[in-house]
Amino acid sequence: MAKEHIVIVEDEEDILELLRYHLAREGYSVTTASNGAQALKIISQKMPALVLLDLMLPGLNGLELCRSLKQDPRTAAIPIMMVTAKNEESDVVLGLELGADDYIMKPFSMKVLVARVHAVLRRRKQSVVDTDAVIRIHDLVINPGRHEVLIKGKPVEMTFSELRILHLLARRPGWVMTREQIVDVVRGEDYAVTDRAVDVQIVGLRKKLGSRAEYIETVRGVGYRFKE
Repeated sequence: MAKEHIVIVEDEEDILELLRYHLAREGYSVTTASNGAQALKIISQKMPALVLLDLMLPGLNGLELCRSLKQDPRTAAIPIMMVTAKNEESDVVLGLELGADDYIMKPFSMKVLVARVHAVLRRRKQSVVDTDAVIRIHDLVINPGRHEVLIKGKPVEMTFSELRILHLLARRPGWVMTREQIVDVVRGEDYAVTDRAVDVQIVGLRKKLGSRAEYIETVRGVGYRFKE
């Protein structure tokens, strides 16, 4: 079986080499980049199973690179783990809003980082949904197998996380899902995240649904549900 390919984007040479060494030792095929532009070129040539991305990069920074990857249909489904010294909640929330799948703060334990990498790749495999599991609500069509949402036959661009949340709620209309349950399904039960980050995802999802935003109801103090 071919090794899973990971791209590491980090401008600090010592950290880059440390990450490369430990992930290669775990059996992964690793390619490194020291800036965003170089990373884009590498990823376009060989699609990775995961991108480890520092936010503070020269030129094209990590958030800009994340946005670029998630807006491109060819790379939108690639999981991104942010590795950053920035510890403000706003930076983490923005990264998640752009479509990043996980984050870890510097300085970090290498054992913890490797475990998180394993978890992200495991969730990626588990998140492959039956391509026949299409949900239709009036003129709204959710096709997770094709990573596609249609309204009146027109595609609506969504991040991986937004589609997963929409599919989670829509397949159980009327059921209230807590923020913790949403995180468990979308990112895994070992994922530490604030209520604010979940709410940001819902806000973005509602904006993209437009007039169909009313399908997603807020249950104050609990979570969210899809309107029956």
